Amino acid sequence: MKYRDRVKELRRVRAGDLKPHPKNWRTHSRFQRDVLKGVLADVGIADALLVRELADGTLQIVDGHLRASTTPSDEVPVLVLDLNDEEAEKVLLTHDPLASLAGIDEAMLADLLNTTQPASEPIGELFAKLRRELDAENQKLAPPPEVEIPVSYQIVIEVSDEQQQEQMYERFRGEGLRCRVLTL
Repeated sequence: MKYRDRVKELRRVRAGDLKPHPKNWRTHSRFQRDVLKGVLADVGIADALLVRELADGTLQIVDGHLRASTTPSDEVPVLVLDLNDEEAEKVLLTHDPLASLAGIDEAMLADLLNTTQPASEPIGELFAKLRRELDAENQKLAPPPEVEIPVSYQIVIEVSDEQQQEQMYERFRGEGLRCRVLTL
């Protein structure tokens, strides 16, 4: 199947000139903002914002609101998409959640965490969070500890009603046997 290419062009524009989408539902914590600033300081801009051109010629953000608000005076790369209102809303609704559906190659993640040095405290905190999540996932997958169950010999006797159950229980207890009442 051939898919439509909705990317019209790559432009570089001042982030502060971009219009946020009025239905942007994503919020950003201080921690996420700090991590983004750390990545920008350490690596720089490594991704384009997704925008669409409105009828008046302004560019509306579909994805990249945090990057735009973090770097309002900087020129940033944007991919101008050919989307109508409904399509822009679908991308707004699915872009980040789709990425969050990716699985984790735990060995690869552990290797990256062991070989990559964070350049700032927020990035170090992100790495520590990833390590904790990886450790928690590994704890869930760890086999339960071996439990040794001592040998015991038991008899289950089926009786007709609760009264007979009580009578048999008292009788066997009276004979010095360890008994438990079981109702199924």
